[in-house]
Amino acid sequence: MPAETIAMDVKGKRVLVVGLGKSGVASALFLESRGARVTVSDAKSEDQLRNEIPALLDRGITVETGKHGERTFRDQDLIVVSPGVPQDVPPLQHAQRLGIPVIGEIELTARFLRGHIVAITGSNGKTTTTTLTGEVIASGGRQTLVGGNIGTPAITFVEHSSAETWVVLEISSFQLESISSFRPHIAAILNVTPDHLDRHGSMENYIAAKRRIFENQTAEDYAVLNADNLITRSMAEGLKPQVLWFSRLSEVERGAFVRGDKIYYRDGRLTEIMPIGEIALKGDHNVENVLAAVVIGMASGIEPAAIRRAVKDFRAVEHRLEYVDTLRGVQYFNDSKATNVDATIKALQSFPANIHLILGGKDKGSDYTELNPLLAGRVKRVYTIGAAASMIEQQIGTTVPVTSAHTLEAAVRKAADLAVEGDIVLLAPACASFDQFSSYEERGRAFKSLVQSLAALQSASPGGGH
Repeated sequence: MPAETIAMDVKGKRVLVVGLGKSGVASALFLESRGARVTVSDAKSEDQLRNEIPALLDRGITVETGKHGERTFRDQDLIVVSPGVPQDVPPLQHAQRLGIPVIGEIELTARFLRGHIVAITGSNGKTTTTTLTGEVIASGGRQTLVGGNIGTPAITFVEHSSAETWVVLEISSFQLESISSFRPHIAAILNVTPDHLDRHGSMENYIAAKRRIFENQTAEDYAVLNADNLITRSMAEGLKPQVLWFSRLSEVERGAFVRGDKIYYRDGRLTEIMPIGEIALKGDHNVENVLAAVVIGMASGIEPAAIRRAVKDFRAVEHRLEYVDTLRGVQYFNDSKATNVDATIKALQSFPANIHLILGGKDKGSDYTELNPLLAGRVKRVYTIGAAASMIEQQIGTTVPVTSAHTLEAAVRKAADLAVEGDIVLLAPACASFDQFSSYEERGRAFKSLVQSLAALQSASPGGGH
């Protein structure tokens, strides 16, 4: 059913937007367009925000940089907080004690967006599943918008939405912390494994944040859950929406599953969807992502033939096990989006052996020893980069040879020197990017650029190297 918007009139209201990431800038511009008196505040310096500030000043928005002023927070009717800003920042807590409403960009969007909302979260696979789901729903001839945590802020969809629109959103645990009325018609949790514990403080808090995606749903809505993940399986208890399952390992009563070499969907009657061999994406985890997209597609009323066609035509999303090039028999893969240990495990499981693995970046409270069983059987050497390098080396150094490379450039160069024909060089860092890069996208693009430079160098000197 279409989203029910809870009216919010911001005209003439004093609204503070905290954090100038993509969603913060988009929120500020949207609020100004609706007549709000907007201020933005970011702890980064004016120089760090030089690309964002001009567009805001051009619209008469007040910009505070370098600090969060206590008075700035106090003199507001509403505060909109970006996902990257923790809820326990003292000025925010003080504002809440004063009774000032504090919401996030997704909640702001929920007050204005029209149409059918599909929201997808999980520790891993969100971006691939969200993008694929958008293709699946669009294949049924629906007007479809795809964004959220994957590049296009949800608030920018408001002007383009109607009652017939299907809006497919990737939602992070950070975004779910600040919702109150956000109600997706179809909400999916793909899996839950340890991640962002540096922000949430405990697994219990992280799980609770993820589960909030269902809290405003009713019996007219759908909750989509992974039957193969212990945590998501336990989430079904007490839910108001109708629960649909997906499973790679067993057959489910309502949802999508694998039988033999085919994917089926069952909801009263059994429907064959497609052969697994038609999935172009590598790895068992991508079979799970496809199963989730199949469930959402069927719940959205898309014909099985259209779902099959969309899945068959779908290729890997950038920075998710993305094939880059083969140089002198060595394949290079960019999985920069593998920002936690479980994502790196899934990447390693996609290749049988002979891997040169680049690990490291900003630690998120992870246990890297969980990689050791796979490292022992599949990885020839690990190259560590970034702030977490020494911690990683301590936890895996007795399992596999480790080269301390410090930078991504050095890691690619060293891996290229040591890899031989038939080997794989894989960037799957198990860490955030924020120590050396502004985002996992920037890190992934840097990796691809380094591989391209390597290709140019090797073609210029065919006798060098291997």
